[in-house]
Amino acid sequence: MYTFINTNKTIRILFAISSLCLSGLTFGQAGKEASADNTKANQIVIKDFHFDPQVLTVRSGEKITWINRDEEPHTVVSVEKQFEKSSALDTDQEFTITAGAPGTYTYYCSVHPKMTGTIVVKKS
Repeated sequence: MYTFINTNKTIRILFAISSLCLSGLTFGQAGKEASADNTKANQIVIKDFHFDPQVLTVRSGEKITWINRDEEPHTVVSVEKQFEKSSALDTDQEFTITAGAPGTYTYYCSVHPKMTGTIVVKKS
């Protein structure tokens, strides 16, 4: 004995379910990419004994992340103690702060004092 299945209705239901699943994946991925882009925009890479970019402009309240891509350890220290200093960052380690009051923040690596950088914080 055979059971009759309305294939048109089944196909429409399966199509609707798969469309919802795919759109959920697309929206989820777009959200991840947007946050990744924002993070990269406020990221300072330590490479070849330099901070790149050397000058970064952000808005008050935004996060700033340094990531060490050198084989040597580096630190991030505010010249005027405007933010907490990092511990020694080994290869691929990160250090993140939240930008405070508007102004210019200069910083350096205490292990290699010739390495310097500047953060310009604008009003949000």
